[in-house]
Amino acid sequence: MKYQSQAVAKPYFVFALILFAGQILFGLILGLQYVIGDFLFPEIPFNVARMVHTNLLIVWLLFGFMGATYFLVPEECETELHSPKLALILFWVFASAGVLTILGYLMVPYATLAEITGNKFFPTMGREFLEQPTLTKVGIVIVCLGFLYNVGMTLLKGRKTVINVVLMTGLVGLAVMFLFSFYNPSNLALDKYFWWWVVHLWVEGVWELIMGSILAFVLIRVTGVDREVIEKWLYVIIGMALITGIIGTGHHYYWIGPEPYWHWLGGVFSALEPLPFFAMTIFAFNMVNRRRRVHPNKAATLWAMGTAVMAFLGAGVWGFLHTLAPVNYYTHGSQITAAHGHMAFYGAYAMIVLTIISYAMPILGGRTEGNSNRSQVVEMWGFWLMTVAMVFITLFLTGAGILQVWLQRLPEAAGALPFMVTQEKIAVFYWLREGAGVVFLVGLICYFVSFFVKGPQAQSA
Repeated sequence: MKYQSQAVAKPYFVFALILFAGQILFGLILGLQYVIGDFLFPEIPFNVARMVHTNLLIVWLLFGFMGATYFLVPEECETELHSPKLALILFWVFASAGVLTILGYLMVPYATLAEITGNKFFPTMGREFLEQPTLTKVGIVIVCLGFLYNVGMTLLKGRKTVINVVLMTGLVGLAVMFLFSFYNPSNLALDKYFWWWVVHLWVEGVWELIMGSILAFVLIRVTGVDREVIEKWLYVIIGMALITGIIGTGHHYYWIGPEPYWHWLGGVFSALEPLPFFAMTIFAFNMVNRRRRVHPNKAATLWAMGTAVMAFLGAGVWGFLHTLAPVNYYTHGSQITAAHGHMAFYGAYAMIVLTIISYAMPILGGRTEGNSNRSQVVEMWGFWLMTVAMVFITLFLTGAGILQVWLQRLPEAAGALPFMVTQEKIAVFYWLREGAGVVFLVGLICYFVSFFVKGPQAQSA
């Protein structure tokens, strides 16, 4: 590695992967509970398994983003990190808070957890994806402030590039939008209105800036294409992503009372969101085709291209399928939403973190050109197994969602099946989804095994 302080990225990457494994295990437990309702009950009730599954997803991605930043920023700024010691202190603070929060979910009833963490003095708990105790949320803010200070000071003393400025903008946006998680009005419609400012403007707003900057960084390294070319693409992609993503927030306002024009304004701009993802796909393949060298780290290149394709399909195409108001009226909160969520999170964010880990970890281990060819073959098996499994998970959930809408949402009240009866009718899709989930786990195991496969360092062609 070019700068010694980049080494602080390693514990962030390792811990992110540990949490990723936990997320997948709880996903499999959750999948079984859809078809065997009392599986692991009362030790791990459905609501707890779901909360742990989604919270682990958010936290491991945040660890991945932070690790990517600590690896990327010194190289882009051409200077050492402002304070590696602060980065390591924040790692232990964040990791400790995360582990204690997950243990709290698993070992204490949620109401008790709210009571012992003082939620009554400053209530913020009880909302989907924002279930963390208020104390944990305060800890996240402290970690974010320290993190932004550390990265910001590095940026101030070093070279300013489009990549690190876009990344910093995305990180600041991530921190600012999280502050709305502390606003918890008693009016449910108002609560949901601002809840989307965290949930939507994270994943369809500022996170896209982080993803775009990491992808651009990796593509510059593995293709050797001029920085100016990649930075121009980055400007176009993030410009389109921000415009469509921010105004597209309105497509979530369907059920909560804002003016009706938001149905179409939000829906139309949300329907345009596939454009930046399509541009990203063209961008990635164009850069690889124009590359000046064949980088020996083929696995990292594969992850980078896979990110662009899967983000387009999951966040773009599957989001487009049900974003317009007349469709959303029937599909809102159905398994079609779950299908979109699974492929979008995997394609856009899980894969970009795995991309930077695939590129950076060999370098952090002293292998500047990448792991051995044998190791990369195993890693690419992991890539294909996880990615194909995710495609089938998405297709099975889409099938379940279509049947759910057909049986439960489309008929008039007298002819519509009750929710639980509908769940029994679509159980076959849940079994198929569980099978695909097991294949995904096998792919993840391959991915982990690749870190331990020995052999000589890969060489340039």
